[in-house]
Amino acid sequence: MSEQNAPKGAFIQRDKETYAIVPRTPVGLVTPELLENIASVAKKYEIPIIKITSGQRIALVGMKPEIVESVWEELGTDIGPAVGKCFHYVQACPGTAVCKNGILDSLGLGMRLEQLLVGAELPAKGKIGVSGCGLCCAESFVRDFGVFAKRTGWTFIFGGNSGRNARIGDVIAEDLTDDQVVELTNKCVKYCRANAKPNERTARFVQRIGIEEIKKAVLE
Repeated sequence: MSEQNAPKGAFIQRDKETYAIVPRTPVGLVTPELLENIASVAKKYEIPIIKITSGQRIALVGMKPEIVESVWEELGTDIGPAVGKCFHYVQACPGTAVCKNGILDSLGLGMRLEQLLVGAELPAKGKIGVSGCGLCCAESFVRDFGVFAKRTGWTFIFGGNSGRNARIGDVIAEDLTDDQVVELTNKCVKYCRANAKPNERTARFVQRIGIEEIKKAVLE
């Protein structure tokens, strides 16, 4: 089966015969019931690999294409985008929910961005990091869109990338409320859709356009 004819919500593996799926686990939060169901389904269908991903998700790997639909039905979760030109995930630290260093509610803002943006179309794939303090445990500076908390509000970062051609993102606004973060994110997304080249990640977009030009467009 070709990549184009892959089962819904699945992507081909190195062997060109088996597939992986990623159940959607917003901001990395899971329940005992979900974990039990994943384990039960993996045992039933003899899925050989269960992998915790760098994006705080759980990948089920090594499935023959004919079982993918049944696996999704029994998992009962939404699809976590793992390929394609869209937002793939929001990575968030615990923030004020439990962490002693938390300054602002990173899980709350992260969940809001997850519900608003994950799966939304972009010129290339995009990732978001939401950190509840300046330690940036959600890797906000190397995500396409990132924020971290200070006592005065959220600092907004754009154009980071952790790949082989890594780039530290640029701070484009500070002291933001949750609502202002959402508004600015939407403006940056709109600007990317209008001006980025196909398959151009935000890091390369910033290098081509220039951060000052981008700031001028989204902060007016």
